[in-house]
Amino acid sequence: MSVTRMPIACFLRCAFLVAGIALAGPALAHPHVWVVSKAEIAYEAGKVAGVRHSWMFDAAYTAFVTQGLDTDKDGKLSSEELQGLAAENTANLAEFAYFTKLKVAGREQAFAEPREPRMVMEGDRLTLSFLLPLKTPAAQGRGVAALEVYDPTYFVSFGLAESADAVLLKGAPTGCAVTINRPKTTEPKTAEAGQPMTEAFFEALTAASTLGVQYANRALVACP
Repeated sequence: MSVTRMPIACFLRCAFLVAGIALAGPALAHPHVWVVSKAEIAYEAGKVAGVRHSWMFDAAYTAFVTQGLDTDKDGKLSSEELQGLAAENTANLAEFAYFTKLKVAGREQAFAEPREPRMVMEGDRLTLSFLLPLKTPAAQGRGVAALEVYDPTYFVSFGLAESADAVLLKGAPTGCAVTINRPKTTEPKTAEAGQPMTEAFFEALTAASTLGVQYANRALVACP
């Protein structure tokens, strides 16, 4: 795999080191990548059927991951030139469960393989979008659907967009409404009081870690 085609799952562990832009000292503090996220919760026949994600990456990550992709040398990156990267990155997100947790009526949902991956450039920032379908559409009834998007290791910071379209509903029953709860945590808390927040500590974290959930935005959908 070439450096320019490195998937996000690999990027979580090594991209900054490979690129030679990791810095010593305080610059190693997490997170390393920043994402502004939007989501559309899709309903079919009254059931929650999936989530369509839109993730805008920071300029540094964008510059690194798009190296060498301007194949026609016109100084622009078209959606066609980015399509291979979009498909590869989306497929490799499975290692971290697509950074997505969705509960419907109190039950955590399992996802099928992502569909419709696409990347576009907006200025100096790259946006990845894809549809993440549920393996089985879930009936919400009068229960709540709860969506969280976060990296358990906090290598990637997912911040929900401040715009009105941060979380939308598509095909939802009449009267359903979204409430967004944003994290209040500003400093990481470890399982053990006084545990040093070193780079070694972060490197030991896995997809099963709970550090990143402190920074998760939560979208709650209630239906009458």
